[in-house]
Amino acid sequence: MRTLTSLLILAVVALFTACGGDSASTASSTSAAPASAPNAALIEKPQLTFGFIKLTDMAPLAIAKELGYFEEEGLYVSIEAQSNWKNILDRVIDGQLDGAHMLAGQPIAAGAGFGRQAQLITPFSMDLNGNGITVSNDVWDQMKPNVPKGPDGKPVHPISAEALKPVIETYAGEGKPFKMGMVFPVSTHNYELRYWLAAADVHPGMYTADNIQGQVDAEVLLSVTPPPQMPATLEAGTIYGYCVGEPWNQQAVFKGIGVPVTTNSDVWKNNPEKVFALRKDFAEKYPNTTKAITKALIRAGKWLDEPENRPTAVGILSRSEYVGADSIVLANSMTGTFEFEKGDKREMPDFNVFYRYNATYPFYSDGVWFLTQMRRWGQISEPKSAEWYDTKIREIYRPDLWQVAAEELVAEGKIAAGDLPETDGYKPATTDFIDGVSYDGKDPIGYLSSFKIGNKDAK
Repeated sequence: MRTLTSLLILAVVALFTACGGDSASTASSTSAAPASAPNAALIEKPQLTFGFIKLTDMAPLAIAKELGYFEEEGLYVSIEAQSNWKNILDRVIDGQLDGAHMLAGQPIAAGAGFGRQAQLITPFSMDLNGNGITVSNDVWDQMKPNVPKGPDGKPVHPISAEALKPVIETYAGEGKPFKMGMVFPVSTHNYELRYWLAAADVHPGMYTADNIQGQVDAEVLLSVTPPPQMPATLEAGTIYGYCVGEPWNQQAVFKGIGVPVTTNSDVWKNNPEKVFALRKDFAEKYPNTTKAITKALIRAGKWLDEPENRPTAVGILSRSEYVGADSIVLANSMTGTFEFEKGDKREMPDFNVFYRYNATYPFYSDGVWFLTQMRRWGQISEPKSAEWYDTKIREIYRPDLWQVAAEELVAEGKIAAGDLPETDGYKPATTDFIDGVSYDGKDPIGYLSSFKIGNKDAK
């Protein structure tokens, strides 16, 4: 039976879904008038096209458009769904898209030597958290006896991959490789899934020049599946689990085909997830346009993190031109809860964070973490110095551009001065990981050396 709180949430979501299209249309039609931004005449390229993948963390783009923030900055933006992460990367590099919702690792890999090379930058981090690791019902039934239970009889979270190890061993004994999906080789999902497995001494495999699938010495075979296809691929038995963003974990629950066992905030609390990326030469050629984009997205992030706005956001995202998932599925995570087993819905107000905890600021230390994981698993094939990590991330993550945009918003009274972090671009060291290992972005070599599994480099 649903709780009264759940029923109220569903009622509110239903209300906003019913009228969300109308309210969003009103926002769009209102903003269709000529831009009234004071600096509109300075915008070098007002007509823009951005890409995204159908995930809830594309929300800042949808909100900046639907609430008229782009047009208030003198921008006329089209937003187009893309088929997969490779396509979105290629289209930005080739100039078919002016910018895009991207995996945080994509602009980093493009500049660090893994995959297609290009000079991409990010002035804006789109969100924190937002992913889950889901397994099939059959795998969960085998895992469940290994998971501690609380006084209420429900599984104690976070759930370690230790509970999965006997299942993997059973599959191996039957001659079946244990297969799991992630969304892209340089995705947060790949690194989070690898981290979760390796923390329990399960080897997720290494990348080499001869094995670009990253399956050397693997006890679990990881492969790429586009996010919207994850539930169907799980249901077909092609994979036995996956790591993906929302709403595709909750979709598995909704369809009764799988169970999320952990969220990425349990793997790394308040981890960065997606970024808005564009070409370096675009930002250099169109600095006022880049600032205007960043301003609109910061405003959208702020709006999204006001809880009373989340039901409206669900109504907008449920539309076919955005995420296109059922509003009830979207609300499961977007309104401050997350459902694991059917009926096991838990309060999780930080599952999707778009503004709090300086979520929009592109911290160097966040980017360095991705570089360490690329090196840990062999995507970066040669050892690098600590200075290399710092220099490389400064080429790609651009908090200086964020700062200019944010300071202008403060001057306009649209955000508070206290919302700007006092930082050198690096967060303090943290142990907020599922294994308690300390991460200091200023000591990437020491961090790599702290792991049992993966590459280690000498200082």
